[in-house]
Amino acid sequence: MEDYRNKTKKIQIGNVCIGGGERIAIQSMTNTKTEDVEACVAQILKLEKAGCDIIRVAVPTMEAAESIRKIKEQIHIPLVADIHFDYRLAIAAIENGADKIRINPGNIGDEKRVRAVVEKAKEYNIPIRVGVNSGSLEKHLVEKYHGVTAEGLVESALDKVHMIEEMGYENLVVSIKSSDVMMCVKAHELLAPVCPYPLHVGITESGTLLAGNIKSSIGLGLILSQGIGDTIRVSLTGDPVEEIKSAKLILKTLGLRKGGIEVVSCPTCGRTKIDLIGLANKVEEMVADIPLDIKVAVMGCVVNGPGEAKEADIGIAGGIGEGLLIKKGEVVKKVKEDELLETLRQELLHWNE
Repeated sequence: MEDYRNKTKKIQIGNVCIGGGERIAIQSMTNTKTEDVEACVAQILKLEKAGCDIIRVAVPTMEAAESIRKIKEQIHIPLVADIHFDYRLAIAAIENGADKIRINPGNIGDEKRVRAVVEKAKEYNIPIRVGVNSGSLEKHLVEKYHGVTAEGLVESALDKVHMIEEMGYENLVVSIKSSDVMMCVKAHELLAPVCPYPLHVGITESGTLLAGNIKSSIGLGLILSQGIGDTIRVSLTGDPVEEIKSAKLILKTLGLRKGGIEVVSCPTCGRTKIDLIGLANKVEEMVADIPLDIKVAVMGCVVNGPGEAKEADIGIAGGIGEGLLIKKGEVVKKVKEDELLETLRQELLHWNE
């Protein structure tokens, strides 16, 4: 299978590199008002802690563009300015220290305005993410392909890339997004062989936590597993921290990221004698900050628990008022039910001793 990820151009965004075989970077976008510097910074610091590599902010006003400078002073990850319609906001965002800008040249205006943005990006040597969305595909491409299609999306993206290349700039990242999962997958399959630039991958407007995670997992899974994609965002209608958790799990499941504890748990059945759902959630929360690359099992009964937890490095299994601590399928000790969580925590904190 072709690995396009190693062949894309390496692009520097602040202190993070994407493309050229670099680690796939995880992105998110704030949902605070960019003009509210304090709220924006607070959210970004939470996202940093969750594992966000690159953060994007909306820049709908000149005040938002000017806030970028103040926000950047207080955060530690690259900041991307998201611009629609007004090319002057793109220029102001660059002048205020944005590490990358995201534009759709199709809605920025005529070539003169796009050129003004490109010249400013060139002056500051910051990347431009050229974004194309199925919801705003140009009319002539909709007509040419008899509707919104993967082929139309790819042609639109390449047209915009070539326009900027002709202006003498190649510090680019490309994204093509659609809320139609399979169209999005097909578009990436068509684009990857002919695009030398890093690809930003995501399923746009994917929905709430449940629907958004399922759509994003399928779409990103199919795309990333083909060696396509250099940076990703899981778009969810909810707390952006959830986007980071999901992105990390998708990458780990595909074997594209190492590190962090993986929690596996059984689906519960009539044999379950403890609050397994509550316990599994507590374990997942507890291990989030423990820097181990191991698998932890949370099992619902002492009958099948030890056997089913065999592939995990360590696990716990609940019984009536008591539970077992298990290592590699072997029972290590029996503890009271209310001591299970703390027993596991202590084992993890002293794992390498």
